[in-house]
Amino acid sequence: MRLTCGVIVLAMAVLAGVRPGALGAQEPRLAGRLPAAARVRVDSILDAARAAGLPTEPLIDRALEGAAKGAPAPLIVAAVARLRGELDVVRTAFGPATSPAELTAGASALRAGALGTDLARLRALRPGQPLTVAAGVLADLVAAGVPADTAIGAVLALATDAADADYVAFRRNVQRDIALGASPAAALGVRLQGDLATAEPGSQVGGTGGVRGPRKQKP
Repeated sequence: MRLTCGVIVLAMAVLAGVRPGALGAQEPRLAGRLPAAARVRVDSILDAARAAGLPTEPLIDRALEGAAKGAPAPLIVAAVARLRGELDVVRTAFGPATSPAELTAGASALRAGALGTDLARLRALRPGQPLTVAAGVLADLVAAGVPADTAIGAVLALATDAADADYVAFRRNVQRDIALGASPAAALGVRLQGDLATAEPGSQVGGTGGVRGPRKQKP
């Protein structure tokens, strides 16, 4: 009796020790970019991400970035695995409806020094609002030289009332002060203190680099 093509494929998978469901799950963009063993491991990470409902594009991009830079295969695999773990932490902190953009920005914030609890606090302070910009600004401030704890504190201090545009303006002004010679921590501290001190209760400042501060209690 002749074996059907499906039976043959299944038999080959069993003999090779490969899960049948993994056949055809290989990411074609990684072909020729990674050694065979590393590609198998990265494909396995991608499979796990798909099963968990996490986006795979950031993971593929990380692998391709490492390959383009000529990084050793073990380091590429480790970087992809680490990012997959970060995406999981971010989704836990931000909630199940977190968008791919928010997941990626949150992962950048984690690499900048934020903790899952910091991201959960950011989510609690900005219910129903996208967190891509806020998390991205946190990472950008650290990249500009601001100590991680200081950057995290600033982003959380602005979280209740600042719009995305306010966050972008705040980052731009801090970066400008640093370029003019201020220390990163001092630049952030001055901008944050000034914004919170001069904001009017219930006001929305836009386009000037200011943000709304916490509402002041009447005596």
